[in-house]
Amino acid sequence: MIAYFNGQYVSKENIKISPDDRGFLFGDGVYEVIRSYGGRLFKIDDHLSRLSRSLGELRMAPVSLSHLKTVADQLLHRNNLENEDATLYIQITRGVAPRKHPFPDPETSPTVYVSASVLQPSPAEWASGIAVILVPDLRWGRCDIKSVGLLPNVLASQQAKEQGASEAVFVRDGVITEGSHTSFCAVFDGALVTHPANHHILAGVTRSVVLDLCVTLGISVRESPILERTLKGASELMVLGTTSEVVPVVRVDDWDVGDGNPGPITSKLKQAFGDLRAV
Repeated sequence: MIAYFNGQYVSKENIKISPDDRGFLFGDGVYEVIRSYGGRLFKIDDHLSRLSRSLGELRMAPVSLSHLKTVADQLLHRNNLENEDATLYIQITRGVAPRKHPFPDPETSPTVYVSASVLQPSPAEWASGIAVILVPDLRWGRCDIKSVGLLPNVLASQQAKEQGASEAVFVRDGVITEGSHTSFCAVFDGALVTHPANHHILAGVTRSVVLDLCVTLGISVRESPILERTLKGASELMVLGTTSEVVPVVRVDDWDVGDGNPGPITSKLKQAFGDLRAV
């Protein structure tokens, strides 16, 4: 596979990361994942805007978003992915510098890496509904930044795997926040409820699309905290993500959601999302 690394298109296996890169040493970097449907990059402007915000929040040097668009198109072309479903991964770190906690010299060049890969078909359970587990939210206080520092997410995801679940959903001080790699929504009394977009969650691009679809479909929306103690009262639960789109949740820990099947609002949103990205 051909990837992009610091201004050059090279074979992925030939890329070498310095042991002094701050992404390697400190997790001092940000990333984005963008979905491509048959060569069409979905909501790329929204993803790049969020990338730019993450860079700004970490006081990292800005990058040319228009150039990254060109890089994305080139990687799809060079890897013969223009007619495939694929993902683009972008990672930018603060660059290579001696290992010291303060920022390096302002002239230090960021490390920019972009790769493209075929997206494997969705697992069957994404349509029929998945099981999730609830885990304590042990992450830092700036989950709105898409940082490469994902160790709590990794540990939560591994715990879910070991317990036969597809996702781990975080709980902070009795409030449901989001999944380890997804946004989280519940349906109460016919209204879609999701955590407010503050420092405790990542403002997901798919989340934003789904909230817009709710307006189009006449589904009421409330961006408000979902208390863990009220979760069993939800008629439907779902998780949202760039690679997974809209996925019904039919089981949480040891109890079934509703009647244990995908609910009507989740199914309606799943269909509407599919229609939108097919345009």
